[in-house]
Amino acid sequence: MIKNKYVIERRYIDIRQNVRPGTRLASGVPGFLVAHDTGNPGATADNHFTYFQNLTDRSASAQVFIDDKKILEIIPTGTGPDPAEKAWHVLYNVTTDNQLYGDDANDIALGIELCYGGKIEFAEAYKRYVWYLAYCCDKWRLNPLIHIPSHKQLDPTRKRDCEQGLVTGNKTFKDLLYDVVSEIKEQPAIIIPPEATQMPANVAQRLIDEYVSLAWFTAQHARDQVGMTHFHNLANNLRMASCIPLQQGSVVPFKQLYKSNAQELIFRWLSPDWFAAKLKGDKTVMTYYNNTANHLRRAAGIPIE
Repeated sequence: MIKNKYVIERRYIDIRQNVRPGTRLASGVPGFLVAHDTGNPGATADNHFTYFQNLTDRSASAQVFIDDKKILEIIPTGTGPDPAEKAWHVLYNVTTDNQLYGDDANDIALGIELCYGGKIEFAEAYKRYVWYLAYCCDKWRLNPLIHIPSHKQLDPTRKRDCEQGLVTGNKTFKDLLYDVVSEIKEQPAIIIPPEATQMPANVAQRLIDEYVSLAWFTAQHARDQVGMTHFHNLANNLRMASCIPLQQGSVVPFKQLYKSNAQELIFRWLSPDWFAAKLKGDKTVMTYYNNTANHLRRAAGIPIE
C-alpha cells in the first residue's frame, strides 16, 4: 500500500445536529465503509462542502467527498488526529446494514462519496476514490470484499449509488472492489541508485595512506580494538572498490563501496580539508578534494556533486 500517494484534505463543516452531530462512531474506528456517489453530476468536493455547511432544512451528510482534484474530509474520519464522527448517510429504518454488520451504518461506518460528471475527469476521481478506500481498509484491517457495501446494496429500493457514478466511467461495483484490493497490494517503486563504478586504484591507495592508515595507528596507540577493526575493514572495502589485491597475488573482483564508507571518508576527512583549502583560496586543492569525493560517490552509487 502506497500510503502517501495522495493528500487527504481535512476541512470540517460546523457541528450542527442535522449534518455533523459531533458524536463519535459507536465502534470507535470505522467498522465498514459505505461506497456512495453524490448523485449530483458535475458538483465537486468543494461544492459539497459548501452545500452541507449551509444545509438547514433536512438531515444528511457524509464524511468524505472525492473528485478529480482532491480527497476532502468534511467530517472527521479517524485518518487524521481527530477521532471518527457520525454522519447521516444511510437511513436508520433500513435494516440491511444491521443484518450484515450488526449495527447502523451511521453509527459505525464512513460514508465515502465519489464526485462525477460534468467537468470532473472520471479517471482521476476514480483513482483517488479507489486509493482512499484502500487506505481506510489498510488502516483498519478491513477486507474490501466484505467491508465495502454500496449504498445501493444497503437500500436497494431507493438508491442506485455508487453504481450510477461508476457506470459513467465504464466501471462496475465489482471492478471497484477488486481495484481496491489491487491498490492495497501495490508497493512503492524501488529506486535503483546509479550503477557504481570502480574507483581508480591510485585514488583508493591515497585515501588509505593519507587517512585510514593514520586513523588505524591512532586507534592502535589508544588500544582501541573496535577502532582498529573498523579502519582495517574500511581500508579493505576501499581496496575491493578499486580492485587492489588484498594480499600479494590475489585477484579481487570489484565490489561496490558501502555508502556509509563513502560518507565517512567525505565528512570525516575530505570535507574539512576542502574547507581548509577554501580558506586559503587554493582552488587547485579544492578541486582535488572535490574530485576525490566524487570518486567515492561513484564507487558507492551516490550521485556526484
